[in-house]
Amino acid sequence: MWLITALASALIFGLAGWWMKVSQMQGGSTRMLLLALYASGALGFCIHSIIEGSFAFVLDIRIWVAGVIIGIGSAWGNSLFMKALQYGPASLTSPLTNMNIVLVVMMSIWWYKEPISLIQTIGISLLLIAVILIAYRQKEPLTIAEKRWFILVALAIVMFALRNGGLKVTDELSLPSAPILFVAYTLSMLWFFIPTKEVVTAKSKRIGIKLGLAAGLFSYGGLQLYAIALAIGQANLVAPIFATNSLIVAIGSILLFKERLNLVQGAAYLFMLAGLIVIRL
Repeated sequence: MWLITALASALIFGLAGWWMKVSQMQGGSTRMLLLALYASGALGFCIHSIIEGSFAFVLDIRIWVAGVIIGIGSAWGNSLFMKALQYGPASLTSPLTNMNIVLVVMMSIWWYKEPISLIQTIGISLLLIAVILIAYRQKEPLTIAEKRWFILVALAIVMFALRNGGLKVTDELSLPSAPILFVAYTLSMLWFFIPTKEVVTAKSKRIGIKLGLAAGLFSYGGLQLYAIALAIGQANLVAPIFATNSLIVAIGSILLFKERLNLVQGAAYLFMLAGLIVIRL
């Protein structure tokens, strides 16, 4: 059951990334996109927590502490990632920021003593290789001239680890995930109300808001399923599967934007399939 839930979380969260990709391709405002994303995501977590009867936990100070930490990880992680793309190639930026999953796996093994077999280690390695390879672009230069790119990527890795690993910590503390993510997304939404230097036209604002609202709903669904998968499975297995959400964006780009699947990216999908099969053994 945990495997199906983890796969569903990667698929649905990947669709959130897909709408972010569409917004970028159509010239949507990044700030409006993220503002709308966190607004609709917060609404999703709010309704979810009310239905499951956990909304009253928002009065618990621990929920707010966790929400602040995870919210910072999510909002700042996305901001730093988008900024890093301005100074370095996506072929390096995307897979490196996804390496935050390694920190989550290490935490679950060393701190929470989750067992891991040799077969599972091989499966995790195959999934991580797939995540690294999928962003490869043959025509994109891989040299980094701007030193600040390294700082931005390193900080983004830490921030995303706070989000993905934070949900593991709160699960171990027996805290419900929906109210925590409601607080995290609400605070993230407020962060993107702060004006930036980004030039926003009426068209880019409209595109960003419209596609951001759609992305937020999938972000809610994907993260909520990820939290559930962490509760019923091992984080050192769930986290690498969740990281394959980036492959969904690549599939959409190939099907709808006619981007070609190069040899390296084809190998990435084979590694993903092999990794999922090995983990299930």
